Amino acid sequence: MAHILDQIDTHKDLMALDDADLKALADEVRSYIIECVAENGGHLASNLGTVELTVALLAELDPEVDRIVWDVGHQSYAMKILTGRRLAMKRLRQEGGPSGFPNIKESKSDCFGTGHSSTSISAALGLAVSRRLKGAGNAVVAVIGDGAMTGGMAYEAMNNAGALKEDLIVILNDNEQAIARNVGSISEMLERIRFSPARRKIENGFKQILSGIPIVGEKIRQAGHVVKRSLKGLLLPKMLFEDLGFTYIGPLDGHNIKMMRNAIRDARKLGGPVIIHAVTKKGKGYAPAEADPDSYHGTGPFDPATGIKVNNNKDGFTDVFSKKLVELAESDPRIVAITAAMPAGTGLSSFARRFPGRYFDVGIAEQHAVTFAAGLAAGGLVPVVALYSTFLQRAYDQMLHDVALQGLHVVLAIDRAGIVGEDGATHQGTYDMSMALSAPGFTVLAPMDGTELEMMLGWAAEEAAGPVMIRYPKGHSNDSARTGPAAPFMPGRAEVLKSGSDVALICEGPSTSEAMKATSMLEDEGISATVINIRSLKPIDEQVVRSALKGHRLIFTVEEGVARGGLYSSVMLLCEGQAGSVIPLSIPESPIKHGKRPAVISRLGLDAEGIAKAVMAAAAKEGR
Repeated sequence: MAHILDQIDTHKDLMALDDADLKALADEVRSYIIECVAENGGHLASNLGTVELTVALLAELDPEVDRIVWDVGHQSYAMKILTGRRLAMKRLRQEGGPSGFPNIKESKSDCFGTGHSSTSISAALGLAVSRRLKGAGNAVVAVIGDGAMTGGMAYEAMNNAGALKEDLIVILNDNEQAIARNVGSISEMLERIRFSPARRKIENGFKQILSGIPIVGEKIRQAGHVVKRSLKGLLLPKMLFEDLGFTYIGPLDGHNIKMMRNAIRDARKLGGPVIIHAVTKKGKGYAPAEADPDSYHGTGPFDPATGIKVNNNKDGFTDVFSKKLVELAESDPRIVAITAAMPAGTGLSSFARRFPGRYFDVGIAEQHAVTFAAGLAAGGLVPVVALYSTFLQRAYDQMLHDVALQGLHVVLAIDRAGIVGEDGATHQGTYDMSMALSAPGFTVLAPMDGTELEMMLGWAAEEAAGPVMIRYPKGHSNDSARTGPAAPFMPGRAEVLKSGSDVALICEGPSTSEAMKATSMLEDEGISATVINIRSLKPIDEQVVRSALKGHRLIFTVEEGVARGGLYSSVMLLCEGQAGSVIPLSIPESPIKHGKRPAVISRLGLDAEGIAKAVMAAAAKEGR
């Protein structure tokens, strides 16, 4: 590592650097980010694109006094490196190391925790109002990407900010991408601004023309104002921001540190809501990431010299979903697919290539995605909405109000259900079961392995009549501990994989495989276990569950979700008059910190060893 970064312990050390040193520092920070992500995995392309912007912010502001809110936060690695966490970044996203997102418990420089999109302006506006009410004088900045600007919450916040007129700086980090390339009219508008060489010339020309119009009375003055605004609105798409009450600065080169520092100073002098439009390049400075920013948005470990990624060559649940959906769509023209700006992550890239007219990327707009799907279903199509579990949370009202209450045939393919690992608390798929199980009319399914996912997706698309949610985790789909062929799938029918006399393990999803592995450890201790693969969480197989409750003194529910409102709660509803004692093995309701998925599963006691230990402890307490 070069010498300047070695001398930077905190952001305060940037004050002693001149423009040339700051540029050199940015280059070193970029190299260090590549080094850390190559070792641990993480968000690479987004962070490489915001290095100079971060240096400019920290050269002008004190993040322990001024408030800097990063939208999503997956571009905050440079901020972490320059605010006292440089050495800790060697353990980025690992247990005991820094989070991949801003975390208010991690540093005073992280003023607001983020992990989901389009929240920064709302949070920053709240910080700005609290500053005024306390009589403070610090700056408040929201850094939001153009991808996050496809989310409606950003405009709700801007509308409110324009009315309140608080001193607030919004930096629009415009790199033409969210995770995949941006879509929609907002993206097209920004592109017109970004690539309009005549923009300033036109604007200045109108100012000169309008200044020569004689003002005769108030009516003409008002008319002149209307004409000016309507002409600018026609020719200058930036007027969207100004019509919302923001002063617009830009577009600027977001990699020019001096230019960005001047813009931040100007914005503070102007006061009120100001938007600085900074154009950056995602993946800047690392050829593989520049060439393929989608692939290097979130990446596992890789060789920094070549960009070649470590690959375990095992199909995951996402791969199984992707292949099966294309297969189903080949024979059923009613099937359409929807993503919220994550075609690769959710496995829809293959569908998009094969059926471009039946594939819809709605941008970072999960609420719209679900209601759009409801409209498609009402029109006679079979929409499959592929979302991560953590992002389904953003569309709960739409899932309940627009889909469930109307009984529409919408299929929610919920990826990354349960523990995701390195992305940590903001991304764990903890609550989707509780959400869907409480929604009227939903069928809720959890495959143990890839074979079951294929069967469930086929049933959901071709046979179901109402809303269906299928939840599946990040991980390998072929690590099943099944000892024989899978039984044919039917909703409401569980599968008894192993029969025993002492304890019953009622399991959902891949937790079933861990329970099966645990039975051999239990047998060594003289404990005979029944293992039930519940498959269908709603409707649940009441007959099999009641039989387990009657036939065993100890019953355990094993699930990658919270017990409240999940599998445990569903089993407890069937416990009336039954003899068994039900013990939940589940994800606690407290935030789950980052770490590799197997390590987090182990920490929570949801791996085979943890399940066996819990059963043995309970059996010992019972005197067995």
